[in-house]
Amino acid sequence: MAESRYVPALRFHWLTPACDAVIRSTTRERRFKSALIEQARFAPGQEVLDLACGTGTLALWIKQRHPSANVRGLDGDSNILGIAQRKARAARVDVPFDHGLSTCLPYPDANFDRVVSSLFLHHLSWADKQRTAAELLRVLRPGGELHVADWGRATGTVMRTAFFAVQLLDGFANTGQRRG
Repeated sequence: MAESRYVPALRFHWLTPACDAVIRSTTRERRFKSALIEQARFAPGQEVLDLACGTGTLALWIKQRHPSANVRGLDGDSNILGIAQRKARAARVDVPFDHGLSTCLPYPDANFDRVVSSLFLHHLSWADKQRTAAELLRVLRPGGELHVADWGRATGTVMRTAFFAVQLLDGFANTGQRRG
């Protein structure tokens, strides 16, 4: 089995402090994350995991819009989690952020009603996508839901050119691995 290799957001640790600015300026972040939140239909008291939460933007928005949901974030990069924690303190929003990897989630079985993730899965090798899927099935409660926003297959010249920039940052090996 191929060994997992962790890839930080924007591929390089030295770019981590610029993550929010890059995402804001190169995507329609507010639009797609708001749509993800709307799609997930959070209910009071639900246990929610933001998988690969990065700087915590999505987790914080969920908690602000659904204050009675129990939201937490998880990421494999302790530096980016520091940014998420600072943002939560500044916004006075209570969201715990945990350090861990999607391939070995540090949570008990059937722990979450909803798992959300944005701009993460394209970072993973095919083998790690499979391990992550198995872990998500393990931690989701019966009837639980996974909601994902990520890059799809680029169509048209403009989108293929834009996605090429994503591949330069995130690596060609994993961003090119799509099946089905």
